[in-house]
Amino acid sequence: MKVMSTLKRIPGGLMVVPLIVGAALNSLFPEVLQIGGFTTAIAGGAAPLIGAFLFCMGAGIRIRAAPLAMRKGAVITLSKFASGTALGLVIGYFWGSDGFWGLSVVAVISATTNTNGGLYAALAGEFGDETDVASIAIISINDGPFLTMIALGAAGVAQIPFLALLGVVLPILVGMILGNLDEEARHFFLTGGMVLIPIFAFSLGCGLEAAMLLKAGLPGLFLGFVVVFVGGFFNIRADRLAGGTGIAGAAASSTAGNAVATPAALALADPSLEPLVGQATAQVAAACLASTLLTPLLVALVHKNRKQ
Repeated sequence: MKVMSTLKRIPGGLMVVPLIVGAALNSLFPEVLQIGGFTTAIAGGAAPLIGAFLFCMGAGIRIRAAPLAMRKGAVITLSKFASGTALGLVIGYFWGSDGFWGLSVVAVISATTNTNGGLYAALAGEFGDETDVASIAIISINDGPFLTMIALGAAGVAQIPFLALLGVVLPILVGMILGNLDEEARHFFLTGGMVLIPIFAFSLGCGLEAAMLLKAGLPGLFLGFVVVFVGGFFNIRADRLAGGTGIAGAAASSTAGNAVATPAALALADPSLEPLVGQATAQVAAACLASTLLTPLLVALVHKNRKQ
């Protein structure tokens, strides 16, 4: 039975499927997750797993990159951050922290300020040039909760002490330092990061209920649409201003599977966000699924218009 190949054919499958399995177990057989031992530890242990994952992903962030690639990556990253933060500020101002149409500010900013690095690399490699591909060295900075935490602080949603912020970011920084000092360590820990994704996704799912995932449906899919086409508009413009073709900007217009962990990471820094974590996690998962399907269409459209 080819489980892995099946998961890879599902958009965001490594993240979304284990999350749904965990939610299904918690909804139908919650007593199974409370039998103790390592089973209960994994079911309720998302925080240390996410910490290990951030360390491994930090190892993949390269400090060095070509000037054009750095410029593209920096401008696109800034565009993602600015447009996502602005959207969060607007929602927070008019609808408060509970958000619009059930989409909380936490969910919106978590989804809009994050990029699916694997999807970006694949699309940039197929439709872009070498500088588009190399831009991932900078764009990967928006993986994880760091920029999202800054954005939520700017939106007035989260009150995050400096040491709490440092505690979340430190694994990324340590991993980045180690990965840039030793290429072998970089590859080793990057592999570990991929292994951790379905495990902590299952753990996160164990904190959800099926009804919550179903409730995230239309709003979550709408959030994915916003990430790709509203955020994509600004990302493409930013890429072209930096001297690119728009391919890199379009390819960055997605939500990574690891963004599903961001609401939980934020709640560790600011416990007042805890009531929003379950719903926000489900909505970000739905946005990840939608953007994984829609982003390739946007890139193909930009590429087609460029050739004409």
